[in-house]
Amino acid sequence: MELTTVAVHNPDGLNLILGQSHFIKTVEDIHEAVVGAVPGAKFGLAFCEASDKCLIRLTGTDEDCIALARRNAGAIGCGHSFILFMRDMFPINIVNTVQAVPEVVRLFCATANPVQVVVAATEQGRGILGVIDGFAPKGEEGPEDVERRKGFLRMIGYKL
Repeated sequence: MELTTVAVHNPDGLNLILGQSHFIKTVEDIHEAVVGAVPGAKFGLAFCEASDKCLIRLTGTDEDCIALARRNAGAIGCGHSFILFMRDMFPINIVNTVQAVPEVVRLFCATANPVQVVVAATEQGRGILGVIDGFAPKGEEGPEDVERRKGFLRMIGYKL
């Protein structure tokens, strides 16, 4: 077995969701779930099929996000994985909806941070072992940090 890390290419710092599912209709069902949850959603989705033709299946509403999903799915190259890039929306808007799609078995991350995917390769194929999402902690939150966090959440409309 060979272990590698694959850096997710995300030059614009878009939000993304990386997950695992189990069936070819994943690509259509996630697409329908996202547009049903966020009217006018701008996103691109790539799903790596793990049987039959083993194709990267693509969909979305934003050509740049679709291209980004295509590039990253090809680089990660793990069966039954999917990557969803979104523009002008946050994972919090759709993460529960994506998790509720019957084919989805797990989410590895939902983030705009730099991401590295830990991949295992065997003679059979490749699989995601986990992710490195962002950076290691640099300390503990102090009173000023608490105020900054609370202010930020209210500024973007997630708290009253």
